[in-house]
Amino acid sequence: MSSSSKSASRKSSRKAAGNAAPRRKTAARKAAAMASPAARRKGVEELARLLDIMARLRRPGDGCPWDLEQTIDTIKPNLIEEAYEALDAMESGNRDHLAEELGDLLLQIVFQSQIAAQEGTFNFAAVAKGISDKLIRRHPHIFGDVKVADSREVLRNWDAIKKTEKKARISALDGVPKHVPPLHRAYQLQKQAARVNFDWSDIRDVFKKLEEEIGELKDAIARKNRKHVIEEIGDLIFSVVNVARFMKVDPAYALELTNAKFIRRFRIVEDEIVASGRRMKDCTLAEMDAIWDKIRAADKKR
Repeated sequence: MSSSSKSASRKSSRKAAGNAAPRRKTAARKAAAMASPAARRKGVEELARLLDIMARLRRPGDGCPWDLEQTIDTIKPNLIEEAYEALDAMESGNRDHLAEELGDLLLQIVFQSQIAAQEGTFNFAAVAKGISDKLIRRHPHIFGDVKVADSREVLRNWDAIKKTEKKARISALDGVPKHVPPLHRAYQLQKQAARVNFDWSDIRDVFKKLEEEIGELKDAIARKNRKHVIEEIGDLIFSVVNVARFMKVDPAYALELTNAKFIRRFRIVEDEIVASGRRMKDCTLAEMDAIWDKIRAADKKR
């Protein structure tokens, strides 16, 4: 590189650095404003407005016919759907979309609270008070005089306090919800077991278990024992989840990334075949694999 080119490069770098500083300051000011006491007061006002809107929609006699027909059972699927849409928004990186989806999720909480209030069982105030009391109770190192060394100690204290609250729970696994998707439930079961030291200390042992489960599945397939094949497939997936947990990776998130990758690559294969004037069902697997391998090789160069 010539001296003039180096000089220009240094000037460009200094200019970029100089432009970045004001942007960081602007972003910091914006973040501080959004997290300020005034912003929290505004949040309280908007939440009160939402509660009033929901009460109006559910007002007997002149409320919305659809909203009035709903029960906690009928809107149960909506809660799950909105939670998944919020997760999609989180992963998209689009914060405006995330704000919208979190609003939809909040609506489900407000909706159920209004239904319960009209039943005379609980209201939104009870929901908010319950979680506020719980947060204070489970953070004695913040709201009390308990001292902690690190986040692990925070979790240990949390679990100990939780056990005193959930007196009906006998097993360490009792707190894992049964209605979460099976992959996530396996992940949570393993995390709970690990909290009471039911866990391997070395990932090599985790891989040994994985290899053992692969061998047992092969044996069940060779024996043509369908019941054992199903059982061993479940054991194998559980072991893969264990590898993911050991590496602090959410298996459901990792699988969804692979789903998205598969869809993208498959569509490229489709497009190439259609562009050649053929149909996929008329192609051999070797022909389709050749296109797939080309896409995969291109991905690895990124």
